[in-house]
Amino acid sequence: MTRHGFQELAKEHDELLLVERPKVVQGIAIAAAEGDRSENAEYIYGKKRLRELDKRLRYLGGLLKDVQLVDPSNLSGDRVSFGSTVQVVDEDGAEKSYTIVGEGETEFHADGISYKSPVARALLGRRVGDLVVAQRPAGEIELEIIGLLFAGRPWRA
Repeated sequence: MTRHGFQELAKEHDELLLVERPKVVQGIAIAAAEGDRSENAEYIYGKKRLRELDKRLRYLGGLLKDVQLVDPSNLSGDRVSFGSTVQVVDEDGAEKSYTIVGEGETEFHADGISYKSPVARALLGRRVGDLVVAQRPAGEIELEIIGLLFAGRPWRA
C-alpha cells in the first residue's frame, strides 16, 4: 500500500472508531431507554448503522493489518510496478493514466486502480512500447504503454 493510501485509510479508521461509533452507541442507548424497541425507529436505525460501521471497521482493520508500505518516490526501473503511474493509449486513440495502488486506496488517487484489477494485472511487469490486452468485465481492451512515471518522475531509457 502506498504511504498516502495508508494514512487516509488509517484516518478514516480512527474517525469511525473514536468519533462516529461512540456517537451511534450513545444514540442507541438513548433510544433503548425510551421503551419499546420493536417500533422505535431511532433504535432500529442506530443498530443498522452500528452494523455498517463495524463492517467497515473490520474491512479497514484487515487492510491496515500487516501492511507493507511502498513509497513511489523510491521506485525506478523500466517496468510497470506497484505504485507506478502508467500512461496508455487504447484502441480508439484515447490516452489514459493509471496509478497502480493497493486494495481499498483507489479513492485517494486521482487515476488509481487496484493492483488486483484486470487492467493492472495485464500492465504489471510490462515496459513502455508494449501492447497489452486486458480482459475486463466490459470486454477485452488493447492498450499500448506510452509512458511510465514513478512519483511524477518519468522513466527514461
